[in-house]
Amino acid sequence: MNTRFLLILLFAVGFTTLCVALPPPPPSGSTPDCWPPPCVPIDGGISLLIAAGAIYGGRKLYKNQQEKNAL
Repeated sequence: MNTRFLLILLFAVGFTTLCVALPPPPPSGSTPDCWPPPCVPIDGGISLLIAAGAIYGGRKLYKNQQEKNAL
């Protein structure tokens, strides 16, 4: 159990530092495509995660209600 926790912690910290890394600045004299920078698109990925979370939460609530009614 302890070794598994340390391994997961090591991977979590390692991947977190990779995700936080910033891209290099643009060459001097160029302007960004959008203003104000950073131009971060929020597309279907976020909405899919929200939908998956809502479905998972609804399923958990439904199963808990079914167990409560069965008792």
